[in-house]
Amino acid sequence: MKNILLNSDVGEEAGFDEQIMPYVSWCNIACGIHAGNDQEIKKTIDLALDHKVKIGAHPSYPDRENFGRVVMDISYDELVSTLIDQIQKVKLFTEAAGGQLHHVKPHGALYNEAMKNESVANAIMESVLNVDKSLYIITPKDSIISYISKGNIRVKYEVFADRNYNEDLTLVSRAEKNAVIKNPEKVFDHVWNMVFDGKIKTIKGEEFPILFDTICVHGDNPKSVEILEYIYKEFSKRNYVFK
Repeated sequence: MKNILLNSDVGEEAGFDEQIMPYVSWCNIACGIHAGNDQEIKKTIDLALDHKVKIGAHPSYPDRENFGRVVMDISYDELVSTLIDQIQKVKLFTEAAGGQLHHVKPHGALYNEAMKNESVANAIMESVLNVDKSLYIITPKDSIISYISKGNIRVKYEVFADRNYNEDLTLVSRAEKNAVIKNPEKVFDHVWNMVFDGKIKTIKGEEFPILFDTICVHGDNPKSVEILEYIYKEFSKRNYVFK
């Protein structure tokens, strides 16, 4: 039997978190900046602990207006400061509830910038190291942050179940109508190609090899629960288990 490790971005008040938790091994909780608030963070932590799901912080640019999906022009020190505050908050709330923070996964534009922008990648790494050196950073393989983190902090590689990819293996912009995959059968085909063949099929139909540790289904995808149920059912039929 083979293992699959699913994760999801939660705590964003999308309304699906309770239904998502039974299907994922890790969750990434919004820190109250791009979405959520202290009450939502605590509620989501309790859900995760109830389902024995590993907890991660999901920090963002301080930009609630754009849901953290627009790159902000802020100084390095300002970015480090807000990220430390966000990660520390989720860590403290998690420990108060009897759990332990496991990882940090940047959100939205911050995540994408850390793939290619060394200054942003360094700011994230510095923030994590300031909070807890034992935490993992979640990022795609071959991103800038994955390279600079080597020898400094632990990294887990991620791919996306419900997002289409460009030829350079970046995600299709959410400004494009085909950025998000909402049909559960199409998501399964996308994921099966990654898991079974070790390849990502791009929006133009080309295939490229990919290495990953975990697969993300976005918690704010309106079809997230249907997608997770379908993935679980289809992979279980094929003797895969979910960590």
